[in-house]
Formats: sequence, structure tokens, C-alpha cells
Amino acid sequence: MRGCSVLSVRRPLAATALGLLGAAAWSATVQVEVRDGAGQPVSGAVVFLESAQAQRAVRPLQGMEMAQEKKQFVPAVLAVTTGTPVHFPNRDAVRHHVYSFSPAKKFEIKLYKGTPSNPVVFDRPGVVLLGCNIHDQMVGWILVLDTPYFAHGGANGQPQGTAVLEQVPEGSYQLRTWHPGLPVGAPALTQTLEVDGAAADVRAAVRLTGLAP
Repeated sequence: MRGCSVLSVRRPLAATALGLLGAAAWSATVQVEVRDGAGQPVSGAVVFLESAQAQRAVRPLQGMEMAQEKKQFVPAVLAVTTGTPVHFPNRDAVRHHVYSFSPAKKFEIKLYKGTPSNPVVFDRPGVVLLGCNIHDQMVGWILVLDTPYFAHGGANGQPQGTAVLEQVPEGSYQLRTWHPGLPVGAPALTQTLEVDGAAADVRAAVRLTGLAP
């Protein structure tokens, strides 16, 4: 009986270890270079990988916020996954009235200071254009994504125009690139990307043209 007991413990442990090793082996780092029509690095782009597998892996993010500081939205562009609650703290001495008429999320937070107690939940994928009803110069964007695999160009110490996505599982994806300089309502640029689990690093290049200055 002791032998049976030992075997019943070891087999699940071995299976778990092999599963973890397999998960580590079948993922890659994806590095995307984003340039404009003249070949210059583009700052401010968001790149993301979409697939049915990626959609199944989506979970809401926690602790996300779009603040107002010095009569600006901070950050100017925020990328979140579908279902993520976002707080809108007002850190200015004046009141703001935040709103959006975008199909992906229509809402308004009327004149307020401080941080509203209830966050806004972004439950549909798409681009949400933000404004302030008091300060017309204030513009911000929230990009709501049906994938956990996304990155901002230049984030985490990367060079301008370089976006790095970590631990991307093997598979076929639609690599999409969005930038606030694209025409309003324009879709993200799309191209196919294959991620080979046998390769530790995958590189891609994107050329964005027609961006507003």
C-alpha cells in the first residue's frame, strides 16, 4: 500500500512539472518595430495580438486609472482588457466633467473633484475617445482589447517605436497596431503574425502611414 501511495503522489507532480515546462517552452517574446511612412520610429502606438485563443485568455485588469493632471488626461492613451474597471481621479484644483460618446463606451462623470467612488467598467472592445465638457483641449483615449497580449511602443525602457510583448503562446495571430494619430474611426493596421513556440524571439515590422502630426 505504501508503494501505491508514493506513486499516486509522484505522478501528478511529474505531470505538473512537465506542464509547466511545456508552457514555458511554447511561448515567445514578440518585438514589434513601428515606423511611419518616412521610416522614422513612431511614439505612442499600441500593438496587440488577436486570436480566438487570446480572447479566451482575457481577464479584467486591476488598479487602472485615467487621471486628470494640469488639465490633461494622464496617460493620454490607456490600453486595457475587456471588462476592466477604470478610475478617473481628478488631481487638479478645478473641476472636470469627463465624457465619451464612443460606441465602445458612452458615459459621463459630471463636474467633480477627487476620485469618484465607482469606476467605469469598459466591457466592449474598441477605441474610446475621452473629452472634458469644461476644457475642450483635453483629449484622451482608452483602447479596450479582447487580448492580454499588448504593449505600448517605448514602454519599460524600450526605444521609441519599439513594443515588446512577453510570454506569447505559439499560434497564428492578427498583429494589430493603433495610434491616436490615425483618422477618427479608422481601424487598427492589421497583418498576420505566426509565433513559433520553438523560437524564443519573434520580430515584426509595422509601417504606419497617414498619421496626423
